[in-house]
Amino acid sequence: MFLRVMVGLTLAVQLGLGLSPKADRLTWALENFPVWLGLVALALTWRHFPLSRLCLGLLVVHGIILAVGGHWTYAKVPAGDWVKEWLGLARNHYDRVGHFAQGFMPVIFVRELLLRRSGVGRTRWLPFLAGSVCLAFSAFYEFIEWWTALIAGSGATEFLGTQGDPWDTQWDMFLCLLGSTVALVLLSRAHDRSLTRLGRIGPSPDGKI
Repeated sequence: MFLRVMVGLTLAVQLGLGLSPKADRLTWALENFPVWLGLVALALTWRHFPLSRLCLGLLVVHGIILAVGGHWTYAKVPAGDWVKEWLGLARNHYDRVGHFAQGFMPVIFVRELLLRRSGVGRTRWLPFLAGSVCLAFSAFYEFIEWWTALIAGSGATEFLGTQGDPWDTQWDMFLCLLGSTVALVLLSRAHDRSLTRLGRIGPSPDGKI
């Protein structure tokens, strides 16, 4: 039931924000492609590899963040403009939220994969490896943005969303690392409990992440 609700919510958001996006269709598709890929992967694996509720819920929230950014483009999300005006900021910072989420949400998924499909266990290597995977993916995503810019030229401006910041790439990777670190500190024990309820892994004997 929980899985159906989460998938239904994701599809509803995709449909609602995808019918008439403010961004051009290419930008919308590029921003939402990870969500579509995740839905396909979930459909293919949910029977033999069901995700914990915490992990699935976080991925759905991440999908909503991506859908909102894809609808307006990250540089033009209204909520980011409101905060920009309220705090007197120089730019719309919704993309910063997106890159923080790029670490905060997926790191729990990576942690789950490591716990259930590797021999790492609940050692000190677990948070290090989970965070490293997210940081590596963030760097790879910057490669994707670079390659897209080379292929599409000026048509990739909205997808890149740098807003004139020469350090945008470095900020993106740093915020991903920060997000993954915060999630591991705050959610590891809750994730262990969620995995225990799923019946896929027992509780940690020492309570460590």
